[in-house]
Amino acid sequence: MKTMNIKMTIGKLSVLCLLSLFCFSCVDLDYTEETTRDEEWTYDYFANGIKNLVFDVYAQIYNNEFASNSAYFLASATDEAQYALETGAVNNYVNGGWSPANPYSNTWSKAYTAIADVNMYLEKLEETDISDWKYNGDYQSWMAQMELFPYELRFLRAYFYFELFKTYGDVPLVTTTLTNAQANTIERTPADQIVKFIVDECDAVAPYLPTTYATEIGAEVGRATRIAAFALKARTLLYAASPLHNPDGDKAKWAKAAEACKYILDNASTWGLKLSPYANLWGHDAFLNPEFIFGIGRGEDNAFEMANYPIGVENGSSGNCPTQSLVDQYEYLDNGETFGQRYPGNIDLNEVDPYEGLDPRFALTVVKNGDEWPTNGAQKKAIETFTGGFNAAPKYGATPTSYYLRKYVDGACVTTADNQTTRRHTWIVFRLGEFYLDYAEAVFNATGSANDATFGMTANEAVNVLRNRADIQMPKFKEDGEAWVARYERERLVELAFENHRFWDVRRWKKGAQYFKNIQVATISPNLQLTRSTVARQWDDKFNYYPIPQSELKKNGNLTQNPGW
Repeated sequence: MKTMNIKMTIGKLSVLCLLSLFCFSCVDLDYTEETTRDEEWTYDYFANGIKNLVFDVYAQIYNNEFASNSAYFLASATDEAQYALETGAVNNYVNGGWSPANPYSNTWSKAYTAIADVNMYLEKLEETDISDWKYNGDYQSWMAQMELFPYELRFLRAYFYFELFKTYGDVPLVTTTLTNAQANTIERTPADQIVKFIVDECDAVAPYLPTTYATEIGAEVGRATRIAAFALKARTLLYAASPLHNPDGDKAKWAKAAEACKYILDNASTWGLKLSPYANLWGHDAFLNPEFIFGIGRGEDNAFEMANYPIGVENGSSGNCPTQSLVDQYEYLDNGETFGQRYPGNIDLNEVDPYEGLDPRFALTVVKNGDEWPTNGAQKKAIETFTGGFNAAPKYGATPTSYYLRKYVDGACVTTADNQTTRRHTWIVFRLGEFYLDYAEAVFNATGSANDATFGMTANEAVNVLRNRADIQMPKFKEDGEAWVARYERERLVELAFENHRFWDVRRWKKGAQYFKNIQVATISPNLQLTRSTVARQWDDKFNYYPIPQSELKKNGNLTQNPGW
């Protein structure tokens, strides 16, 4: 765990919140007699001092697991995808390479680094004084931002405690700076207290945060907003009500989650939020999307495309390949009662097109055999995933599932050796669509029915708002009971595919053995016979929580390990 005297290295970093596409220097707090940037300088200088302290915290949101601008998503540790290369680090989650000694997660270190920075800044507020700059043209803008910084930082601290809570359950709750000796003696705080802290902090800071920064002095966007605070509160309460954290099935917890989600839905229009076409959730201009509440913005690059373009596309590395398990969850447009398993066995693709009439979100998420991909004119061609095809085995690194990823991948990026092009990317943290699903799940569990209007909107009505979007138009939900649960879990997978929800959803539902042990993939023969097969993966219920890193246990004898690890 980081303490106050840990050094933040000088360097350049991208501000990794939505729309922040420019760079800041980090602050060096390792004060020595030789440095000119001492503590007094840091708190008396805005641009490269105080502000960088704040954005160093924002920067920790990025790469909590694997780098989102590379091939690595947690999707390939779920039934959404299979990583193309067996050497991919994400495979350690499913092949036995995961342990306290090899925890394969930056969450503990990243979160507590950020939390320590927040605690330090909040304690040093009285030392900030930029009055010497009052004649600078940006002085009023600086002062306005400084008024918001404490509330932004408290939001971010709550955000990182949510990350720790969902990952480890009980974790130490620290709200003051600690010496190394103090840090190495603290104990884990019960998860319910962590949840209460997050919710209380969100409620406390929300009134002071703007709903948008577009109208603030300087018009900087991408920072924590009032809406983001309400979103964090709602998601936290949903997780806290879920079986993993609510083993007694307390309906009051579900009711609190439903109320928090409903507040967002009721106020969305006033805040300027609205659902967007599904295809607009990613791409060069996604940062302008009115559905986004909070996200991670990246400057222009094509690293993600190189990582996930098919083998055979110049500089493509296959990356996260959607599974047949995922494909089989997309419903058909005709009646909504059957889904991709309408053709459950092997399929002669010369006679049957199993993809015809599937939910439009399928074609927007998955690249299949015969699709023209990528879309840029320099590389556009029909993809061949049949054995011996241009983008298939036996080429090393070709898709092991017969599919490639489209969602989040910008097909306009050119990745040839010459004349490459780059595009902006935005990774979703919170968006409006999630909270229709969160509300539906919460109200169903709070009332016991998908058609109960106690909270003003039934669970089915909430799901159908998403399905009624102009570019989706899927048949309405009408189910109830266990049939509703099964269909809802399918809908959540489809709507939020590759947005890093599935890894956590299945864990909080305690359904890892059901969804993650046996994954369906497909192979397509040269004469277009699609054959399903099963990939067995390791699953143990201890995987619902991450192991506490062994290095932390060695430093602090008061920490205890999660069960089973």
